[in-house]
Amino acid sequence: MNTSIRYHELQQYFHGLKRQMSKEVMFIEDFVDELLEKPDISDDIQELATQYQEYTIRARRVMQQKYKVLGSIMSTKQRAKVFCLPGNYDMDLKYTALHEHDLHLHWYNMEDLRICGYGGAAIWTPGIPERYVVHAREKMKYFDRDNEMYHFFRAVNPHIIATHQPAYGILDQRTAGGPIGSTALRNYCEENPVMMCLTSHTHHHWGVALVENTLYLNPSNFGEVTLISGDVAEGGFHYSIKVEGEHVQEIIFRKFYNGRIYDVAEYRMRDGKLASKILDADRYGALEAIRNYDLKDIKESHIPEIMLYNDIKKFYRAFQTQETEERLNTLEEITSLIEDKMHADIAMDVMGSVNFGLSTSESDMDIVLYLRCSENRPQCKGVCTGGSDMCSYLTHAEEMIKEILKDKYDYHILDVVDLNRVEESIRDKNYENETLQRFVFYRSICRPINYRVVAPIEDMLNKDLMFRKEIEGSLQIYFRIFTATSRHIKSFMKYEARLADLGVKLPDLIREKVKLYLGESKGEYSSSP
Repeated sequence: MNTSIRYHELQQYFHGLKRQMSKEVMFIEDFVDELLEKPDISDDIQELATQYQEYTIRARRVMQQKYKVLGSIMSTKQRAKVFCLPGNYDMDLKYTALHEHDLHLHWYNMEDLRICGYGGAAIWTPGIPERYVVHAREKMKYFDRDNEMYHFFRAVNPHIIATHQPAYGILDQRTAGGPIGSTALRNYCEENPVMMCLTSHTHHHWGVALVENTLYLNPSNFGEVTLISGDVAEGGFHYSIKVEGEHVQEIIFRKFYNGRIYDVAEYRMRDGKLASKILDADRYGALEAIRNYDLKDIKESHIPEIMLYNDIKKFYRAFQTQETEERLNTLEEITSLIEDKMHADIAMDVMGSVNFGLSTSESDMDIVLYLRCSENRPQCKGVCTGGSDMCSYLTHAEEMIKEILKDKYDYHILDVVDLNRVEESIRDKNYENETLQRFVFYRSICRPINYRVVAPIEDMLNKDLMFRKEIEGSLQIYFRIFTATSRHIKSFMKYEARLADLGVKLPDLIREKVKLYLGESKGEYSSSP
């Protein structure tokens, strides 16, 4: 967090310096590069510019890692076509793992319909490297038609348009201030036969509107949003749209929460007019009043230790080290290489300092392997019945891991889980299966590598949350033993010391949570690292 704040401060400084030197048209990153090439630059500016370059590289790397996570999630939807559009807090997706899903300045034919998209927004978003974002430049005149977006739509002639910034005057009001929509988008839709225009950006001005035979849809936010006040606005809102030919038959406004989808409102076209019906007055009214409904009460977990552990872990990960990022990248590359060579699924969970994001060059790595043992696989030779430790596929996988990691990191494979046995136990509702119990335990607290392999199994498990919770409940005593070990307690002391090295003091609230989590009545966890 301190790094993010410092980066923002440097951005503001160089943004102002750029104006003073009449270099407004340059990106900040290009301006800083140019400054460092000047022979007469002062030592102070040189130091700040060098620091800004380092933070920009780190910002790009951290953001790219998060797009890898999204890409891994999307890869599980193999029978669905998923499109992505960058907003004003995104990198241009061509620089990320989502480039194959990118809809910005791209178009696709889907049966009889053509869909295209344009991302970004006509604003400067501090905290994001200017060089890597989508710049939606507009002249902000009502009759604006001379810009990239307008010319792109004219060339493609789409039935459906997806943009981040809304059309001017339609679902584009902020909570304070006037309309912020695109005049070029509004002009294009009014002059051409556009069936639907899907937009976002203004989370509080959501809904469905029919203007000049074009349906405009803004579903509010799907992810949680941190407001200026510091409060968190719940998400989960989305549309399900049924189209036949070139006509919209039905639009359902929905909300996803805690594994369940709620139908909130329904929209239909009748005699050329838009008719709406509220299906869930409570959730609809809460969103309209800009207040949370499902997040209004904090639900108590039946396993407070796990909830507390993950809450503490979330805080530490805000200070993730570059060493951690490099290890995560290495492990992702290893799973990809093994899959390519052995034509089989493999995933990992990591524990320890990588899980908490605080690895150093001296840290070791604790790894749990997920694979599928099968008598039909040539490498396996039917020996899996003796346990996953006898599987020749596992032997080959371990050899590849050792070959790649032996000179880089000290690591330990703590456990191996056969995913076939996990799936079988879920289908049979076998509460007592030890392999399933281990899977549930690791998935409750660990950090996944190549999550696309594990995601479908977690989906199976989450279809019956009571079943999962009962398994977690049966593991509670083992989790308490795990938290009480001296090694586990020393790990938390180590993490606090690493934060101190970064100049970060552990907040009292987090310290109290750590003590509560460790059952700190015996004073084993020191109040200072």
